[in-house]
Amino acid sequence: MIKKSTLTSLLFALLFAGNGHAALFDDTEARKKIVEIEAVINSQNQATQKELADLKARVQAIEAITKGQVLSDMHNQIETLKQEVARLKGELEVAAHNVEATQQRQKDLYGDTDMRIRKLEELGVPAATAGAAEAGSTTPAPSKNTQEYQLLELANGLSKESKHKDAFNAYDKFLKDYPNSALAAEATYGLGYTQFALRSYKSSIVTQQKLLELYPESPKVSDAMFNMANSQIQLGQ
Repeated sequence: MIKKSTLTSLLFALLFAGNGHAALFDDTEARKKIVEIEAVINSQNQATQKELADLKARVQAIEAITKGQVLSDMHNQIETLKQEVARLKGELEVAAHNVEATQQRQKDLYGDTDMRIRKLEELGVPAATAGAAEAGSTTPAPSKNTQEYQLLELANGLSKESKHKDAFNAYDKFLKDYPNSALAAEATYGLGYTQFALRSYKSSIVTQQKLLELYPESPKVSDAMFNMANSQIQLGQ
């Protein structure tokens, strides 16, 4: 864009370059021409300035749109992260509450079980009949190669594999086939345990009570009492 002062100087130089040309124009006409040219130049300058202003406005509008979109995307991402954090906090609180509740239930269960075992111990274990005591004291332990021993091992294996129905049948068969076995106490406990696992809590209590009565010296007595206490808890007694 040509500066106004420079153009004016050029016009004067052209108008008054020689004496012959200077004679063609008087001062009034020369000034009139200059004013007209200046008006054209000013008009062109204004048009150029307007175009520049419009272009600048368009650039600013585009920048604003772009910036707004970026900010909007960032805002959406932040909101999503906030929601995720809130969800995780909620899950953490629920998990912590569940752990606390589980620990309290376990504590209550252990306390209740211990109390029930103590009550059973305070009641005492009824003495076994003479015949049962004599049978328990004189019957030797069977060899590992006998069907008697192998049948009990089969029942124990089924119980460990959580095949409680099959284990129950195996223990029941053992006690019917070998009622006076030195392993009868263990089989009786196993039978009561499978009844508990099958949710036959009343039957389990009866079976374990039988173990306490017939085999008061058996190492399985404490386990039987614990099993009885758990059955009573399940029955709400």
